[in-house]
Amino acid sequence: MTAQPIQSGAGHGRGRRRRQGEAADGAARTDAGAQAAERATGERDPRIPKYYTVKHQLLELTRTMGAGSPVPPERELARRYGTSRTTVRQALAELVVEGRLLRMQGKGTFVAKPKVAQVLELASYTEGMRAHGLHPQTRILEIGYVTADEKLACLLDIPPGSRTLRIHRLRLADDEPMSIDMSHLPASRFPGLRKQLSRHSSLYETLAEAYGVQPAEGEETIETVLAGPNDARLLCVDVGLPLLLLSRHAFDKNGTALEWAQSWYRGDRYKFVTRLRRTPPRSG
Repeated sequence: MTAQPIQSGAGHGRGRRRRQGEAADGAARTDAGAQAAERATGERDPRIPKYYTVKHQLLELTRTMGAGSPVPPERELARRYGTSRTTVRQALAELVVEGRLLRMQGKGTFVAKPKVAQVLELASYTEGMRAHGLHPQTRILEIGYVTADEKLACLLDIPPGSRTLRIHRLRLADDEPMSIDMSHLPASRFPGLRKQLSRHSSLYETLAEAYGVQPAEGEETIETVLAGPNDARLLCVDVGLPLLLLSRHAFDKNGTALEWAQSWYRGDRYKFVTRLRRTPPRSG
């Protein structure tokens, strides 16, 4: 499985938005033209896959339904749109991947909630969810000490073989699983952190209140990965659902490495937002 980096360039943000808007307008015009032609001739454009037409019909249907509303069964949809259940299933699957529908094993398919627009900033998960008016919850799946190999030691600026505290957590918002986190911190710098975490809901709040340390800057990369069986079970999603993998390297105000963390966010529940600023080119 190959991860695909998501890249952005500040200097091309406006142009990209314009091109994306033009592309979206073009796609909308194409769809509208195809639908108009179909109405006029009574024939479907053979260049447009049948499932794609059904997908747009389902979008029109779900726009009138509130979040959490059940979508009619495949058999009923197939009869309504005059197609096979296989075609309906393909259209539903694509809408699930896009986060417009939510499929719950053994219960059916439902209209999904709007995605959480998470701002890319050096803040804790708890702070981010509270900013959206959601109730954040954290379940510690595993916490313990591990020996740092050369790569992890380099990231945390500690000697290879040093102890690090590894924290594996499941993040929820309003009781819904949202992401899985795996954090590593140098154990010698934060003695007793394992016990301190039982008193606070946020790792960053714990570091600030118990140790007087706060993250001041960081480097973060975003990639796409697919949910494996274990991640899918924890996040209550289908195996193969796209996840957003964020890898964060955080530093304190002195530039000392503070944390190396990776977070797997549900691609159907999250979108990330950032403000881009163009840096003037250097003269000469």
